[in-house]
Amino acid sequence: MSSTSLSAPVLARSAQRGTLSRRLRALADAALTPLSVDEVLDGFHPLRSGTDLKGKIVAVEAETADAATIVIKPGRDWTGHAPGQYLQVGIDIDGVRLWRCYSLTHGPRRDGHISITVKAIPDGIVSQHLVHKARAGQLVHLQQAAGDFTLPLPLPEKILMVTAGSGITPVIGMLRNLFSKAVAPTTAITLLHVNQTEPDSIFKDELRALAAAGHITLVEHFDDRDGLLDLARLESLVPDIGTRAAFACGPSGLLDALEQWYDERGLSLDTERFRTALVADAGVGGTVAFANGTVIDADGATPILDAAEAAGVLMPSGCRMGICMGCVLPMKEGAVRDLRNGEITVVVPGEAPGGVKIQTCISAAAGDCHLDH
Repeated sequence: MSSTSLSAPVLARSAQRGTLSRRLRALADAALTPLSVDEVLDGFHPLRSGTDLKGKIVAVEAETADAATIVIKPGRDWTGHAPGQYLQVGIDIDGVRLWRCYSLTHGPRRDGHISITVKAIPDGIVSQHLVHKARAGQLVHLQQAAGDFTLPLPLPEKILMVTAGSGITPVIGMLRNLFSKAVAPTTAITLLHVNQTEPDSIFKDELRALAAAGHITLVEHFDDRDGLLDLARLESLVPDIGTRAAFACGPSGLLDALEQWYDERGLSLDTERFRTALVADAGVGGTVAFANGTVIDADGATPILDAAEAAGVLMPSGCRMGICMGCVLPMKEGAVRDLRNGEITVVVPGEAPGGVKIQTCISAAAGDCHLDH
């Protein structure tokens, strides 16, 4: 008998099993109402496969007075990461799920855990919660790792890394991964690390230990001691700068200046930005209406994504910098303003039946608008 003649009964039995499984699940959901099977299983096995990816905090380790490393056991569907990448972390605070992106601060670990290091921003709801309130055992929501701020393979002979403040977080993941191997790389790595003050310097002891072991050349710059970093001094700080593959992570102001410095000299620079530089002038706000009838007030300076989340609306999101397109939603009518350059996008009712896609993380209301979400 041919394999083709066997396929029909096999497919029929498979379909029957699928139908039975769906019926059993429906019965279980009905029996557990108002809970669902997934909600009950979450209480026993939240990190199981085949469900929304979650992680369990296993440790919160203080780094400075306002920074902490959060060690997380990810769910079974975690697919891993490359050092330098980031992930989205979702935290439920006062009934609202808020998503933020954080760099992973380790390479792949033997225990399977992942880690992020968070600096508490004065008005940062999520960062303040993670640094000062998160505890071992708490569940967080996760997305898979993303980002291309990673070291090339094979490694260049010489590398320069320029970091400022929490911009050290993706770089420490790279360094930890490189120097945890049985054979250390022969690449000559110089790290220029900038901080406002020495006590605020995350990982300073670990970086100094790497330098003492001869793994890296560390150049520390503290604003309160050395003044603001003058890029005219770069060539004196790193005499062979033009021969090094360069990577930089930190505040937008520093990265903008570095990019200009490298462009003027015809050199390449790989950067990672945590926040997008936004225009300073606040525009006119308005209301944002959603397909389910929810309407919120939004000012002209706050991204629609942030305003909606603050009002309890569960929003899609990603990098929150206007890059990954994970926050895109169709606007059926109204006007929004691009916070990066001030440009206004207007949709007239009926003009675009499917709506015009906007990035909610970098768009603010410029009048009343309606999102199909």
